Amino acid sequence: AKRLFIAFLIIDVAAAIVFLPFRDWFAQFEEYVKGLGSIGPIAVALAYVLTTVLFIPGSAITIGAGTLFGLKTGFFVVLVGANLGALCAFLLARTLLRDKVTRWAASNARFRSLDRAIGSQGFKMVFLSRLSPAFPFNLLNYLLGLTAVRTGAYVVANLLGMLPGILLYVYIGAAARDALAGQTDESTDFYQQILKYVGLLATVAVVVIVTRVARKALRDAEQAQEGSAVTAKPRLDPNHKPTSFDEMMLVDDAHDKQNCHPPGWVNPTPAGKYNLVVVGAGTAGLVSAAGAAGLGARVALIERNLLGGDCLNVGCVPSKGVIRAARAVHEARSGAQFGVQFDGKPEIAFATAMERMRRLRAGISGHDSAERFTKLGVDVFIGNGHFVSPDTVEVDGRRLGFDRAVIAAGARAAELPVSGLAEAGYYTNETIFTLTELPARLVVIGAGPLGCELAQSFQRFGSRVTMITDGAEILPKEDRDAAAIVRAQLEKDGVKIITGARMERAESKNGAKSLTLTVANKTIELACDGILVSVGRTPNLENLGLEAAGVCYGMRGVDVDERLRTSNARIYAAGDVCSRYKFTHAADAMARIVIANAFFFARRKVSDLIIPWCTYTDPEIAHVGYYEKDARAAGFDVATITESLGHVDRAILDGEAEGFARVHYDKKTGRILGGTIVARHAGEMLGELTLAMTAKQSMSVLSSTIHSYPTQAEVLRKIGDACMRTKLTPTVKKVIEKWLAWRR
Repeated sequence: AKRLFIAFLIIDVAAAIVFLPFRDWFAQFEEYVKGLGSIGPIAVALAYVLTTVLFIPGSAITIGAGTLFGLKTGFFVVLVGANLGALCAFLLARTLLRDKVTRWAASNARFRSLDRAIGSQGFKMVFLSRLSPAFPFNLLNYLLGLTAVRTGAYVVANLLGMLPGILLYVYIGAAARDALAGQTDESTDFYQQILKYVGLLATVAVVVIVTRVARKALRDAEQAQEGSAVTAKPRLDPNHKPTSFDEMMLVDDAHDKQNCHPPGWVNPTPAGKYNLVVVGAGTAGLVSAAGAAGLGARVALIERNLLGGDCLNVGCVPSKGVIRAARAVHEARSGAQFGVQFDGKPEIAFATAMERMRRLRAGISGHDSAERFTKLGVDVFIGNGHFVSPDTVEVDGRRLGFDRAVIAAGARAAELPVSGLAEAGYYTNETIFTLTELPARLVVIGAGPLGCELAQSFQRFGSRVTMITDGAEILPKEDRDAAAIVRAQLEKDGVKIITGARMERAESKNGAKSLTLTVANKTIELACDGILVSVGRTPNLENLGLEAAGVCYGMRGVDVDERLRTSNARIYAAGDVCSRYKFTHAADAMARIVIANAFFFARRKVSDLIIPWCTYTDPEIAHVGYYEKDARAAGFDVATITESLGHVDRAILDGEAEGFARVHYDKKTGRILGGTIVARHAGEMLGELTLAMTAKQSMSVLSSTIHSYPTQAEVLRKIGDACMRTKLTPTVKKVIEKWLAWRR
């Protein structure tokens, strides 16, 4: 819409110049300005100062100065006005407006990295930020006032950094001046005209090149300052071996044999240069490959282990199969309240539940199989793919040249540096689903989403589960009251939860395992039959040849910009290998951005995505958008409405009244900023809220949307109604009462 508006504006201006007496008007106005003498340029410079302080874009004045005064005088006028205006805003941010500007800065994550970089490289970073339009010009004037840069360095860096942009805009204005003055080949030599327009094109080219160089230098400098926890190079283990097929699957199982690891697969002969080479066949890689192939691109897909990645093989799919079986056990045990009686306790066949999971997983795996993607026109290579140059990948001893590439290598379970743990043996999400016998005692290390999900499931199957975390609470990223509901249900199911624990060592004796930990200065020893480690994810960066490709990476994975480009312009990244949102649906959405940006010159940003997530405990916790504290930090005037499921008829009838829905919105606009739902099917219910946010809707849409009765989703309509009632202030109510009284 913005581009269309600019195009229509240019067309309108051109039409006006052609059909209206602009030349006469301009000649009269120019004579008037000349009559002002030195007052004219001073007035324009002061106007520029005022617009800069008031956040009014000054590009029109810059072009206008070139039109009125020509290239030399116009350039000097704008240079003085722009720099004085920038200095005024800078000083206001350091004095009178400091608190307000601080709130603006808090909502801009990009500025925080710039601020850190300026702390050590003040002049250089201010200069680069001026050359690179990373921030709006007028906003940056104020934001820089919060940084540690000295005023003198700021003034000089500003002055130098503005030169290319000012020259370009004034040059455009000067060219317009010649056109309006009616200069033709009769009054101006033909070669002078050519020289003028060649000069304009050269100026444009220089500004574009300088801007691109500055943008890259600025990004590199910011990344260098992000801190060791974010962008420091991780210590990669060149000897790291990914979990093998026979560790992740039951080799002799009829269902696992059908999974996405084609036996005896023969890699195809490389088909010349590829439009796209995809490294990694998880969700991001598969969506990238299928999308590009569907458009007619020549695509190669490389996977070293199992097509489908973590989600299909050792993540979302098997875990939800296990969770559903465990929920069936829980429902059977809880049937008495609904009038369902058993003569004895229900028998639990853990092996049967796991066999069901493997069977269903094998059925789903056909969507991600090598055979299917080959039929889509994708060349599928099984092996360790690694970059050998900025535009070449090697796999199975064969080299694949590419125009574009996508790194979608995913992530794996993070390791826990505890003495004796590796020797004692433990499970991760990559190996836990091979179990066919239920461990009598299971210790789960980590209280994040996966740890909570599997702790509850194995407890319901009949294990005695102890969950350990070094934090103060489980699910630390969620609202405390939401996590408290899940914790209460876990403990009701029988899970023992130990918080604030420090792991000391692990050991195995006579087939039994034991863990030693310290809690509140007391040493505790836990005996168990199995250990599940679930303490986060580590991006798969080893053996990819990233240095050979010129791709930068850090502790969070491959470094990408908002458009998912790496430091190599040919190479993009998507999914867990580069994202803090390690979800299947996030990887899918990122892959779609890559296709649009890599092949169609789109400018889609990952920061524009509205990404929901859900923890599939019972009840579930689902969230989208801002949490309240984050919304306030971003500068919003936040209002929050929470509605208990205890007020929703369907939840009461289902026996699922322990939960709530919560929505945060902007008081000024009513726009929905985020929300959390705690309910048995919260993940399903959250879609309505996510859609409303994606469509940038206000709270009124929740109230005006008709919901089927009785459903638990009605809780969102109740929140919408509650928001509408806040508009009925005492004053408004009095006015309505008088109106209704007059009508009687």
